Amino acid sequence: MADHTNETIEISGCKTAVLRGGSGPIMLFLHGAGGAGAWSPYMDALAKRYNLIVPSHPGFGASDTPEWLDNMSDLAFFYLDLMEQLELTDVHVVGNSLGGWLAMEIAVRSTQRIKSLTLVSPAGIHVKGVPKGDIFLWDPETRVRNTFVNQNMADARLAVVPTEEEADIAMKNHFITAKLAWQPRFYNPDLRKWLHRIDVPTMILWGEGDRIFPVPYGEALKELIPGSELRVIADCGHLPHQEKTDEFIAGVNAITEGVAA
Repeated sequence: MADHTNETIEISGCKTAVLRGGSGPIMLFLHGAGGAGAWSPYMDALAKRYNLIVPSHPGFGASDTPEWLDNMSDLAFFYLDLMEQLELTDVHVVGNSLGGWLAMEIAVRSTQRIKSLTLVSPAGIHVKGVPKGDIFLWDPETRVRNTFVNQNMADARLAVVPTEEEADIAMKNHFITAKLAWQPRFYNPDLRKWLHRIDVPTMILWGEGDRIFPVPYGEALKELIPGSELRVIADCGHLPHQEKTDEFIAGVNAITEGVAA
């Protein structure tokens, strides 16, 4: 594992847990509904090339749950404040699922400090006639199994018995996700109207077997975000950065190096 730190910083009155490691261009990774967790293999892979910053969003993990947190707009403005306070520029922003939705909410407001976007099976829009999977209605085992195509990975995830602290954090993450994404389910009805404002190179990565947000969501985003590229990854579910790390890294590098078609 690459050398990394686990620190707490205060942004907008919110004590925020941040994982950080690596060197090179700045990369901000925005996690999904499950939280950032501990330093993971995909983070290690990114840290080989980038100065990787992985905060736990307000309301998630070891970060505070501030009184001002009501919706995804609040999180978007929080991250604009974070980039300003940390004096981050030319930031490569990567977001998965809820984090991908968040990345788009940030970018439609301002791309002043953003150099590229990589959206990994993001939430955020609704495609008429294409139902989403509902993680709020699935039992825990079904949720895990529907997240992965590779059921060996699902088995490994299910075999882990969480500590009491880990179980409490998982519950905290689930509750704040419900607050942010319960109604309407995992999308902002207004977001698609403003996606044309995203004016930085954008890569969209999607698992071919995603049962939470099927591939047509990626196809719709490609049409809505000017100049974006969509890569569909075979034999992959909702978490390409975990299930197909090499393909995920290749997609990230393609857009950050400015070579995406």
